[in-house]
Amino acid sequence: MNALLESRVNWRNVPTQTITAGGVEFAYRDLGTDHPGTPVVFLNHLAAVLDNWDPRVVDGFAAKHRVITFDNRGVGASSGAPAASMEEMAQDTITFIKAMGLDQVDLFGFSMGGMIAQEVVLMEPQHVRRMIIGGRGLRAAKASARWPA
Repeated sequence: MNALLESRVNWRNVPTQTITAGGVEFAYRDLGTDHPGTPVVFLNHLAAVLDNWDPRVVDGFAAKHRVITFDNRGVGASSGAPAASMEEMAQDTITFIKAMGLDQVDLFGFSMGGMIAQEVVLMEPQHVRRMIIGGRGLRAAKASARWPA
């Protein structure tokens, strides 16, 4: 049975791929592709790369959903200079989602990724079905002038 588990695609063995959009080569991983329905795009914390995700979390989601993770512009294996604001990171996320050919996604934002997810919803709400925000305090919401206090 262990050989069967090892032969399945999981966070430890899913290949890193790239896609170019908006002048950026985004590094990403895509697993659970055999699951129909809305994919979940993971948005990571400050300075995090693909390898910072906990395999138990990713594999847990991927057991029932398609999961896509990616490195932000200028971070990890993605090209370009890092974004200077949450709005720029949200725009990069939208660019990535569209380049992947996805009409609608669920977003799972962890820490800073939660801030990015909220900006994505403000910019292009039609592309987001559901949003999960984890590891983020409510006080940080005041940092964005676009969110009421």
